Amino acid sequence: MQDVTDHDLTRLLLDAAEGDQVALATFIRHTQADVWRFCAHLVDPPAADDLTQEVYLRAMRTVSRFRGDASARTWLLVIARRVAVDEIRRRQRRRRLPDPSPPDAAPDGTDEVALHDLVDELAPDRRAAFVLTQLLGWSYQDAADVCEVPVGTIRSRVARARQQLIDRLDAAEEAGA
Repeated sequence: MQDVTDHDLTRLLLDAAEGDQVALATFIRHTQADVWRFCAHLVDPPAADDLTQEVYLRAMRTVSRFRGDASARTWLLVIARRVAVDEIRRRQRRRRLPDPSPPDAAPDGTDEVALHDLVDELAPDRRAAFVLTQLLGWSYQDAADVCEVPVGTIRSRVARARQQLIDRLDAAEEAGA
């Protein structure tokens, strides 16, 4: 798949907003992997398929209002962040209720699962900033646009997330020693 610039994606979405179904399909094809990875990191990989679908359902409901003030990728990841936050809130509400089902199987101990578990423990705002900049490689400015906060706030959230992860790793290492 050839690299598509933010400008190209924005043009596709503007065309889709005017009813071009081919442009919409092309836009989805070129952005789906980023949306899935973002959702997988913010919530969890098993939920990423459903969350990605929800992102595009919400996007299609509002695409006619897209004016191109921000890049299409940023616009879409703002929607993805909101979908992920809604899912996290739903899960938190469910945790407060007694659950009669048996607990999930324990993690298999791989480094990837351990990292994902540690990232899951971050507050949602820190998790989004950390995932966007450290795992997906976005610039601090782009992450700030997606999270709708100043760049300094993203820098602070990433720094706090890193420190929290380091503290958790140190504590785990001490407990294992």
